[in-house]
Amino acid sequence: MRPEDCYASLSQNRAFAECKGRATRCVKVRVPVLKVFGDRSLGKHMAHAKSFNSSLLIWCILALSVPGALAQSAGPQPLPMPPQIAVPRDIPYLGTIRLNVEATDVERHIFSIREVIPVRGGEPVTLLYPQWLPGNHSPSARVDKLAGLTIHGNSTRLEWARDVVDVFAFHVAVPAGITSLDVEFQFASSIGSNEGRVVMTPDMLNLQWNAVVLYPAGYSARQITVEPSVRLSEGWQFATALETISSSGGITTFKPVSLEALVDSPIFAGRHFKRLDLDPAGPAPVHLNIVADQADQLEVKPEQLEAHRALVSQAYKLYGSHHYDHYDFLLAVTDHMGGIGLEHHQSSENATVPGYFTEWDKSADARDLLPHEYSHSWNGKFRRPADLWTPNFNVPMRDSLLWVYEGQTQYWGFVLAARAGLLTKQQALDALASTAATYDHRIGRQWRALQDTTNDPIIAMRRALPWRSWERSEDYYSEGQLLWLDADTLIRERSGGRKSLDDFARAFFGVNNGSYVPYTYTFEDVVNALKGIEPYEWAKFLRDRLDGHGPGAPLDGIARGGYKLVYTETPTDYFKGSETRRKVTDLTYSLGVVIGSEGRLTDVLWEGLGYKSGLTVGTQIIAVDGTTFDAGRIKDAIKNAQNNGPAIELLVKNDDRYRTVRIDYHDGLRYPRLERDTNVPARLDQILTPRN
Repeated sequence: MRPEDCYASLSQNRAFAECKGRATRCVKVRVPVLKVFGDRSLGKHMAHAKSFNSSLLIWCILALSVPGALAQSAGPQPLPMPPQIAVPRDIPYLGTIRLNVEATDVERHIFSIREVIPVRGGEPVTLLYPQWLPGNHSPSARVDKLAGLTIHGNSTRLEWARDVVDVFAFHVAVPAGITSLDVEFQFASSIGSNEGRVVMTPDMLNLQWNAVVLYPAGYSARQITVEPSVRLSEGWQFATALETISSSGGITTFKPVSLEALVDSPIFAGRHFKRLDLDPAGPAPVHLNIVADQADQLEVKPEQLEAHRALVSQAYKLYGSHHYDHYDFLLAVTDHMGGIGLEHHQSSENATVPGYFTEWDKSADARDLLPHEYSHSWNGKFRRPADLWTPNFNVPMRDSLLWVYEGQTQYWGFVLAARAGLLTKQQALDALASTAATYDHRIGRQWRALQDTTNDPIIAMRRALPWRSWERSEDYYSEGQLLWLDADTLIRERSGGRKSLDDFARAFFGVNNGSYVPYTYTFEDVVNALKGIEPYEWAKFLRDRLDGHGPGAPLDGIARGGYKLVYTETPTDYFKGSETRRKVTDLTYSLGVVIGSEGRLTDVLWEGLGYKSGLTVGTQIIAVDGTTFDAGRIKDAIKNAQNNGPAIELLVKNDDRYRTVRIDYHDGLRYPRLERDTNVPARLDQILTPRN
């Protein structure tokens, strides 16, 4: 169709379908069509609308005015989105939810749940499964493990419909006259680690209330009251921050609490259980509750108990307050239940290695865990980033301040471990050396700033990475630790030793003693609090480290602390213990690889020697210099190659492909440690010294 034909079709009042069907050709020749119109105005054409189909006029005029519009309109158009889920309001819910969890099916790993949820008859309700989990900083809930959902009202089954956009929401039409919903479902927890974290075994369990509750949309979690109860296997004991009101027929019922407090109060239960008092004369009860795979793993020596008691006293001396009515460390000593390190306001939720107590000398690299989670009662649960706090568990979190929430907690975790005697000073220094070396080789800092790693809980959710040193992960933890060491030593240097980051901790986290109502903060609040301790350009200090790209790790805190990072051919005891516990051979600082079981690589340093030789995670080393691989043999080969010795020859396998790799490396084994610099005051020693 020619341009003038398209115009003529208007004046001749041809059918709308005809011009629409040929619209693409008209649009392609927009300029000639305009020439046909000449100086005739749109208004003049509209004046003739009675003489032809007005819809046709509008269609063609739009086509001539917006190139490609008609061509695009011939394709599909988006359907409207479903109505938005009701936003949470800060008003009380209309009644108390009764929640009962049957947790005795330990062989099949199934939790069975019954809820009674008050409703208003005739009003639809949307039930939410918690999605954004506190401490996870991400939408990591396993709604895929919710099964068997049925809902009744007055014994009549009510059908539910999952929201097609927000799959954590279930819509229910509530008939008139119904005042409560009877809800039943199962949480089919993982049987093997390939399905996710194992939370139930024949000997213990970890009940996380967020996994076993549905709650009404439209209300803040602190305004929804829940009366929880649980049935455990016969003879099992448990610990939780919840307070018990009755036990009968194997069922324990707890005092009603807000949904916010419930989700913040997990249960550890088990066949083998021990409870230890950590602060008999303190301002609030503090207990260490231990469940274990075997009874002999519960044996705690007096000096080990004293170190855990010292953790409580040293934390009080640091923060100058407490923000709980009582606190319960929940600790699982296990290699059957999945590992966890999660913070709560009035408890921890931690799993550690078998032998934590019985093989104390071999578990040093696991002993900063409890100090870290305990510190979170102040930093993370009480003082909380304003953009991370949300009114319920289905509102997205923002993680921009995790370098404070987790980074400073990581710092205090190691400091308190040393001050309490959970780590010796040397072990704490050796741990810091390992952290410093890791981030001094974290080449991904060139493209990805520390600030951006705070998005990793949402981006990666702790999935395995093939090139961690380049992709980066949750580096706000340990690179954040280095940042806060830098700040601590700078305050000490500038104030002549009169002030330190301890003063910041007391001023920032220690306020409102006894209160456990969350108190939020912003970047500006952090800066102003630091200025209140020691005047300085703290905003620039922080932004330089959060947004910078190196080169190398931020090691000023170590240098100002009176030490320097060096590499020697012998690993520290801490490094060796970590290798043993992880069951790896760590050659990161020589060949640029970490070797796991059966000679398979578990990590390869980006642009390291292994990387340049084409090695990847999963590559299996079959032989070293023509002889079957073992850890000692590859270390010997590195030693033999030192000082212009022969290149190291590896026979490697990827899938069904074999090849020989020659690595021309002659600098020997290299392991990180800290060396004292006597030209600088030993500020690090001061930091790690117990407070009187």
